[in-house]
Amino acid sequence: QVQLVESGGGLVQPGGSMKLSCAASGRILGINAMGWYRQPPGKERELVASIGSTGSTKYADSVKGRFTIFRDNAKRMVYLQMNSLKLEDTAVYYCNQNIRSDRYTYPQDYWGQGTQVTVSS
Repeated sequence: QVQLVESGGGLVQPGGSMKLSCAASGRILGINAMGWYRQPPGKERELVASIGSTGSTKYADSVKGRFTIFRDNAKRMVYLQMNSLKLEDTAVYYCNQNIRSDRYTYPQDYWGQGTQVTVSS
């Protein structure tokens, strides 16, 4: 059974920094794209950043220049470094990984349980 476990959320002041981590475990043959999504209070879930298997990245306009996504394939981990945090970055952040396992013929999308990031003074 494939699982994603996130860590690193919490409370931070505006202008501060925080790093989120997401580890995949289970019977994994390979991992394609990885990404971070967030769901602000009362809003829909949105893509924050993604990184492909070759390292290509994509960011939401609202976080460009402030957030950095990177991955460690050997450790099956994806990270989100968040700098210059703003009040509007407050949300539950979810990790997503597209994973090939021996359970399914095709890669499947897996999600972490979500971690709360609160930006407040």
